Amino acid sequence: MPEDPNQPEFWNRRYDDARLPWDFNGVPADLSRFLAAGQAHGDVLIPGCGSGYEVAAFAAAGCRVTAIDFSPPAVDRARAHVGPVLADRIVLGDFFTHPFSPASFDLIYERTFLCALPPARWPLIARRLGELLKPGGRLVGFFFFGDKDDGPPFGLAAGEAGHLFDSAFTLETDEPVADSLPLFAGGERWQIRRRKPRQARRALAYGRTAP
Repeated sequence: MPEDPNQPEFWNRRYDDARLPWDFNGVPADLSRFLAAGQAHGDVLIPGCGSGYEVAAFAAAGCRVTAIDFSPPAVDRARAHVGPVLADRIVLGDFFTHPFSPASFDLIYERTFLCALPPARWPLIARRLGELLKPGGRLVGFFFFGDKDDGPPFGLAAGEAGHLFDSAFTLETDEPVADSLPLFAGGERWQIRRRKPRQARRALAYGRTAP
């Protein structure tokens, strides 16, 4: 039976064997600049946090950060990186089913989570992100565009991110990434999307302009 990246065991084996070509071993430059500019605040979620390097960076910026991963070795690794002060901010659980309250986050950070899972799950990810972000909240991070036939990583096709996110989000920033790992080189973009007000979305669904 082929390996299934939807299952924790797929990722457990890679963490146990230290096969981690997606592991940046630090905080990417675009995120560092974003945090240094004071752009992050409030409650932050990091889904599929992996080694969790960004957890401490968001916390140092004054955010109340929560990270989640369904792979026990990944969570152990992340907790070891952040130390005892922040270890309880890293949750072992499933992003899709963990009982987060709706509209409870001001910012969600994306880094190799979407591209780690098969494209069939992407609409569920987009819907879940929209549910968890507050109106006006931001989806911030790195999106991989490229081939999806032999993932992970599974790359977005041109225009595919728009199909996934444009109904609930407004794209505010879209820039190439200069410090990508070899696995993502030439295909990563730093993007920021703003969660649309729910009232506006309801009005558009009925063919009206929201007040």
